[in-house]
Amino acid sequence: MMKLLSNTKALVLTAAITVGVFSTSCGNGTSAQNIAVPGVNNMSVTLSQDNVLISMVFQSLQLDGGLRYNIPKYPNSYLEISPDLQSAGTLMAISVSLKDVFNTSLQTLDPTTLPGGRALPGVAGGRLPAVAFSIEKFKNMSFYLGPKLFGVFIPVKSLGIGSSIITARYYTGANRIGNISLVGEDANGENAGLLLMLDMSASVTSQLKAVEKKFN
Repeated sequence: MMKLLSNTKALVLTAAITVGVFSTSCGNGTSAQNIAVPGVNNMSVTLSQDNVLISMVFQSLQLDGGLRYNIPKYPNSYLEISPDLQSAGTLMAISVSLKDVFNTSLQTLDPTTLPGGRALPGVAGGRLPAVAFSIEKFKNMSFYLGPKLFGVFIPVKSLGIGSSIITARYYTGANRIGNISLVGEDANGENAGLLLMLDMSASVTSQLKAVEKKFN
């Protein structure tokens, strides 16, 4: 009986967490809101010329200075972290060149899963060709590449979802451009983070270009 009650409490807790996370994800007829990521603000995906720019601010992470890192195997792409000018947090900007995304030689990289071994959500087979690396404050980042698909896993602690993985559609304005997943801790209490999987088909890149022209 005690075990049954414990299982019931766990299910209720998981349901409550899920409702709390998705309560901000409803959109109206002209634009859609994305799910909130605990500890992360101002997340956006834009296209500048032929580079996809992914940016976000980590509220509780403070750095005294910034650095730019080359992304392994992606010669035209980079990742940069710096103190955010508008808050006490840290800004992360990832610039991914479409030249790299459509580089067929990168498709030959070893397929891999999420850090820690769990399957990639929303991906048939649960794995994609990838490179993994670590930088200061961010251990086990991964960049995934499939046919017309690009993904990035960014370690984020204290998501508050236990070991759950919660996946939702990701939008820019009213346009769906991929999926976003909140990844809870694995069985070892590690590898929690944010997974963003972007559709890099011609139709989606055209939508991003339309958004770029609107604001330029």
